[in-house]
Amino acid sequence: MIDKINQLKAEIEALKASKADEIEALRIKYLSKKGEISLLFNDFRNVAAENKKEVGKLLNELKEKALDRINELKEHLDNNSQDNNLIDLTRTAYPVGLGTRHPISLVKNEICEIFGRLGFSIAEGPEIEDDWHVFSSLNFAEDHPARDMQDTFFIQRSPDVLLRTHTSSVQTRVMEHTQPPIRIICPGRVYRNEAISARAHCFFHQVEALYVDKNVSFADLKQALLFFAKEMFGADTKIRLRPSYFPFTEPSAEMDISCNLCGGKGCSFCKHTGWVEILGCGMVDPNVLEACGINSKIYTGYALGMGIERITNLKYQVKDLRMFSENDQRFLEEFESAH
Repeated sequence: MIDKINQLKAEIEALKASKADEIEALRIKYLSKKGEISLLFNDFRNVAAENKKEVGKLLNELKEKALDRINELKEHLDNNSQDNNLIDLTRTAYPVGLGTRHPISLVKNEICEIFGRLGFSIAEGPEIEDDWHVFSSLNFAEDHPARDMQDTFFIQRSPDVLLRTHTSSVQTRVMEHTQPPIRIICPGRVYRNEAISARAHCFFHQVEALYVDKNVSFADLKQALLFFAKEMFGADTKIRLRPSYFPFTEPSAEMDISCNLCGGKGCSFCKHTGWVEILGCGMVDPNVLEACGINSKIYTGYALGMGIERITNLKYQVKDLRMFSENDQRFLEEFESAH
């Protein structure tokens, strides 16, 4: 019997299996009630009394070895199965190239970083908004064309629920719950009912800034704008402010920068004027402050807003706005060095 035990021990050490049914067949062969090890235990009664202790010990060791080997085969099969489940045969073959940030994200982060050095913190809000935060609190008249279905994506009427047309709604939400001093920058996606073309899209990205405190003046606004322009477009950049109108600021202005392609000398990009418009700005209208619960007799503030796509166009000279949202890998790879 000892020879038989040693023979089975050698067989068990060499056991191999690559499938679950093969492992089960081995278990049945050696460990079932009619398996070879069980048959040896049945023959144990015929072993001479003086040999029972030695043979019994060898039998128990054989059974434990068989159990351990079967469990090892099962564990090995389970590990291989898990590894195989992680393999997606439809994915691109290795090595997978590393991507980079989208140009809109690159420019947004740069804008936020510049204003961060001026003490502005980032504030965000919902893209699905209500009329109060998008229009009414910002001094828009009830018959203002910006509320018209041709300009705004309304989700439902009464109460009005819409996709925000600017990130000024974030400013009103902050002013409602925060007393000055307030110094925030509000990046995000906005929506307007525009015909999609190389120069316009039904969604785009904005960054707006708001500073409210005691004794804030237009001079503070101008200096912040000059600092931003020089940091974003170069130390030689000049700015120009032109009077304009916005419902939420008074006085209001459009800001131009000297063309960064021709240095202000005039070219086709700036239509030979030497200037390129990049943003709107102004002093916060007292009606807006009062609507948000801020005393306009104590506090003043300035606000400004720009389209990120517009700034990206100027910085990287992208001619078609649609390229930003088409996910063309050839276009996106051009910005790897800008990361």
